[in-house]
Parts: sequence; C-alpha cells; structure tokens
Amino acid sequence: TKDKKKYCMFKRSGIKYVDYKDPDFLLRFINEQGKLLPRRLTGTSLKFQRKVSVAVKRARHLALLPYQSDLLK
Repeated sequence: TKDKKKYCMFKRSGIKYVDYKDPDFLLRFINEQGKLLPRRLTGTSLKFQRKVSVAVKRARHLALLPYQSDLLK
C-alpha cells in the first residue's frame, strides 16, 4: 500500500513561529522517552524542524519539558 505524502503541518496551517512556552504543542514532536522525533516521522520541513528542536531545548531548559522520561505520554 502507498502511504500518503507527508506534508509540513507548519506550512499547511500557516504557523510562522514555534512557541517554546507551549509544552502541549511540543509534545507532538517528542516520543515517550523525551527524544525529538525525526523529520521522516513527523513530516516537518527542515526549516521548521530546526525551529522545533530549538523550542524543545528551550522548554527543557526552563523545565517545561523533561530531558528524559520513562512514560511521557
């Protein structure tokens, strides 16, 4: 079976800024252990994947997201 073409949800919905102060939104881009999900799984474009990674790192630094976790979701 052919999978649907992945698309960048940021470009599709017109989001220009990835807010690090919104941990619920950023949880979409990290797995159960707290690791960043790769582009090939999320479909995010390179430009926004970089912004997501910076936002997640900032949120971790401010203790909005954990660095590691056993069961995050």
